[in-house]
Amino acid sequence: MLHWLLTAVAVAAALVAMVKARRVTKRLERLTETYWELKYDHGQLRARVARLDPEPPQDEPGATPGAKAGGATFVPLSSLKR
Repeated sequence: MLHWLLTAVAVAAALVAMVKARRVTKRLERLTETYWELKYDHGQLRARVARLDPEPPQDEPGATPGAKAGGATFVPLSSLKR
């Protein structure tokens, strides 16, 4: 009799675990779908902002931030030492 009782408890626990796993799987699918929707929306908004307020073209990679092309820039004397 004890074996049948243990078997019934094990089957019930397996059914509960299976139901819980299905719920978690559905939730994961919803979260994944939401993630990709948000990622798509973020890309769309970034494109709209770029159209409305384009960034100024970047100068040379080594240029100081905010320096204008053809303008005078500060050069420290320590960089001119040989």
